[in-house]
Amino acid sequence: MEKKLHVISCHVLWRELCHYAAISDNVFTFHFLKQGLHDTPDILRNQLQQSIENAPDECDAILLGYGLCSNGIVGIKAEDKKLVLMRGHDCITFLLGSRQRYQQYFEKYPGTYWYSPGWIETGSHPMPGKKRLDLLRKVYVEKYGEENADYLMQMEHNWIREYSRATYVDFNYFETTHYKKFSQKCARELGWDYDELTGDPSLIRDFVNGTWKSDNFLIVEPGESIRASYDERVICTR
Repeated sequence: MEKKLHVISCHVLWRELCHYAAISDNVFTFHFLKQGLHDTPDILRNQLQQSIENAPDECDAILLGYGLCSNGIVGIKAEDKKLVLMRGHDCITFLLGSRQRYQQYFEKYPGTYWYSPGWIETGSHPMPGKKRLDLLRKVYVEKYGEENADYLMQMEHNWIREYSRATYVDFNYFETTHYKKFSQKCARELGWDYDELTGDPSLIRDFVNGTWKSDNFLIVEPGESIRASYDERVICTR
């Protein structure tokens, strides 16, 4: 039996969610919040809670396209609707298909910066690369002057030096050559290694199809709220 599902998600996942929703038997409405809200968890929490409260009355459940995201979803609840979330710290888990695959890659390559069509298209700032550095310098000079801009750019370079690899995640369901070339260009400009991984749609596909097994998904009943579990489950309720 088809379900009426309302999706509230970070914009970074819009292509993947819309693609697999389009081939699902369920019926959907969507609301996407701008990418980058995880940088300000309190703002993410407030906007997400407001979006839940404004969800259509007739939906059977609300799907939240967010991971723990710097604890930005902690405390979120719905008074009269069921919430469903994929278990994961951030959206890279969802693109790779499992927490285990993400952890294995992170342990092998801890200095990885991730690229995907959604990250490239919807980022609140340009992705790391020459374009980002040039834009930031221009903004800093205009706001703070040359000397202060030099200092701030040094801080930016220090942040970038924490990474050594650009990894692009590709689902191969639409033409992505230009995204791959962009990611490769960023890696060259920053002196990073480059890698490509094929995305695994299993989590996102089960998410929109309503196949919500507890090892990969958290179902939050009306009146319950989300909290961090601080274990392999990532999130739980209270």
